[in-house]
Amino acid sequence: MTKTNVKMRHASKIGNRRVSGLSAIGLLLCTASIFPYGSAVARDTVVKAAPKVSTRVITTPKTSIDASSQENLVISASRRIFKFAKAQRQADSATRLTAQDILRKGIVSVRQLQTLAPNVTIQSMMGTASTNFWIRGIGFNDYTQNNMSSVLTYVDDVAFPYSTMSNGMLFDLQDVEIDPGPIGTKHGLNDTGGAVNIRTANPTDKWHAGISEDIASYARNRVQGYVSGPITDKLAFRVAAQNLEGGGYQWSPANHTHLGDADETALRAKLRWRPDAKTEIMFSSHWVQDDSQVVTGRPILNFLSSQTIPSLGFQQADWDLRPGFAHLIGRSASMKPSEHNTFWGAEINASRDLNFAVLRSISAFESEREGEYTDQDGTSRATGDQYRNVVANAFSQELQLASPERNRLQWQVGMTYTRSRMSQQFFNDFTDYVPLRGYYSETSFKQNQQSFNQYAHVSYRLPHHITVFGGLSHEADDRQLLNMRTVHFGVSDVRFANSGAAANQFSGTLGIQWQALEKLQLYYKMSKGFKPGGFSANNTILQQQLQPFKPESLLAYEVGFKSDPIRDVLRLNGAAFYYDYHGQQMISNYLVPNYGPVGMYVNIPKSDIWGIEFNAELHPLKHLYIRQNFGYERGQYKIFQALNASATNAYFTAHQSWVGIYNNYAGTDSGIPKLTLNGSADYETQFVRNYTIDGGLDWSYRGSQAMAIGGVGAYRLPDYFLMGAHLTVRPTHGWWSATVYASNLLNRQYYLASGSNTTTYFRISGEPRYIGGRLTAHL
Repeated sequence: MTKTNVKMRHASKIGNRRVSGLSAIGLLLCTASIFPYGSAVARDTVVKAAPKVSTRVITTPKTSIDASSQENLVISASRRIFKFAKAQRQADSATRLTAQDILRKGIVSVRQLQTLAPNVTIQSMMGTASTNFWIRGIGFNDYTQNNMSSVLTYVDDVAFPYSTMSNGMLFDLQDVEIDPGPIGTKHGLNDTGGAVNIRTANPTDKWHAGISEDIASYARNRVQGYVSGPITDKLAFRVAAQNLEGGGYQWSPANHTHLGDADETALRAKLRWRPDAKTEIMFSSHWVQDDSQVVTGRPILNFLSSQTIPSLGFQQADWDLRPGFAHLIGRSASMKPSEHNTFWGAEINASRDLNFAVLRSISAFESEREGEYTDQDGTSRATGDQYRNVVANAFSQELQLASPERNRLQWQVGMTYTRSRMSQQFFNDFTDYVPLRGYYSETSFKQNQQSFNQYAHVSYRLPHHITVFGGLSHEADDRQLLNMRTVHFGVSDVRFANSGAAANQFSGTLGIQWQALEKLQLYYKMSKGFKPGGFSANNTILQQQLQPFKPESLLAYEVGFKSDPIRDVLRLNGAAFYYDYHGQQMISNYLVPNYGPVGMYVNIPKSDIWGIEFNAELHPLKHLYIRQNFGYERGQYKIFQALNASATNAYFTAHQSWVGIYNNYAGTDSGIPKLTLNGSADYETQFVRNYTIDGGLDWSYRGSQAMAIGGVGAYRLPDYFLMGAHLTVRPTHGWWSATVYASNLLNRQYYLASGSNTTTYFRISGEPRYIGGRLTAHL
């Protein structure tokens, strides 16, 4: 059929539906609380005189997977309601989210993405800025963040080796993709659990600008804005910013003050140069300053019979900072538990069409500096107060050569090099932890790391709509832990020998997909994933704690389908998976004589995980849109023996003596949340002439989660159900919108994470109900 270019900022009304441009305005306005793609009804986009249409991207190689965030469109085929039409022909089970999806759910941080995808867990460590990711039960609980996560975070195709570096980046978005299973044969680095891919909005060829003001309960305030446009006919730019303040919901009866206020500012700039029709060079940079307060854990168990835990309400917390400890770390004695973090980076993403293939280069430098004070006993005593300094940077370079998409034979080859440097200091205040400790301590170390990954992937379209594909990757990783030292002030000063960890392994994938019907695809694939080993580096007492843990590997088997059985009415995708896990890296415990259990990473010889996932999108009525995700997973340890920390602590509480109690955990459930449900229902219509109203509900359910090996009782987070709502009014062809919304509408009390340090085991309370309003404007 005839191809027609559609300009983004123009819209035409057809009945109660309208053509909405997919301009860069919409891309930021999604996260800047300005409706994406020109309006919140972009899902319902149609073109006059073409009642059944879909969009296909015209873009430089390897940008977005779908047209839902591009400016120039080509009208070609059959689908208009559901996004990511091209992904329906790909053999994967990734969850793909538009910027509008993220806006409507009120997502402001990467941790909240777990409410939009099945079998996904994203948790703060100890309530801090450190974030741990799990997809389908594959994850890594790493408080020190000096090891590679089992789930990598990518921002604009740049791998962030330390997940904390991605904090503050979830604004001015294009889309987000959560991809489960082993990765590394097509792009980036090898990993076992998958990837969270964040893509931000790009410069536009026409001038656009927008701003949003969002005010909610507990004095939370979020301001976002951007400006984008051409400098010359070959040069365009985009600048976006976000500021988040307030929202602290904790209150301390002991200190008579509140805690948890955000104080975060982020800035991103992009410059795009297209010197000719075959070349594009994108330079981008970002900066985030995070001085937010952290939430403090609510003590559940006490390990010292001589002390009691405070009796606190769900939104209450206790903490303290002794003047002597504040002097030692060089901070004010009035400081609350908080972050003092700076993240910045710069990237150059260049591509050149060579006719027979596309050459792409991604160069990046990322840096972080953290200063973090946490009260990890959750009491007003000095038994587990901690301050951490982290200075880290990472350089990465990727080169890739890929065939044109039109060819029957598709191939791509590439290589990725990363190099990182890190320095950390941990200060602890144990002065009230007597008679066992009663001192200040400091643990410090440096770490060097580099890895080199070479990969190749090929696919071939056979007759009868069958495609076979396969990929191979080889990665070498080398890490050194240097200058480790632990000082117990006034007691001891111990220096440890340097330690090294090296890994050199292959990974790969092999599969087949069959387009059985025009709107039904079936696929099967098997993959081998690989993740390098590393070090336990927190609160080191003995040299044995620095023994490096080994790499882990994963054999993954997945079968799935993708279907659009009723065009523009029903989309249904599903997958089943089985993971054969070897050397699973797990935080366990090591019992230091006369000191107590300390965290230490171990390898579980064998375990397995299996599960199913479904994603349904339904448009049953003209103005009604429904989405529902379903995830069910089970995990089990097959061969595993370890220290039972809870039983060891209980023995000490009863006898005041440290005796290690070890369990055989073979056959024990791994404790991952078995059931996850999340979905939304939205209704939008023109309620009076020239004005549109858009309202809806969203919901999520998470099953209970064991927070320790074999954890039961207090060592298991209870399940919870959350609900949110929103209502938006805007002129049909206007430049503004007004929204009221609520998160945790039912004001449920629930826990997001947990942890322990010395005398207590605590849980991190989830956010209470927030009610807010958002006013947006765009040009």
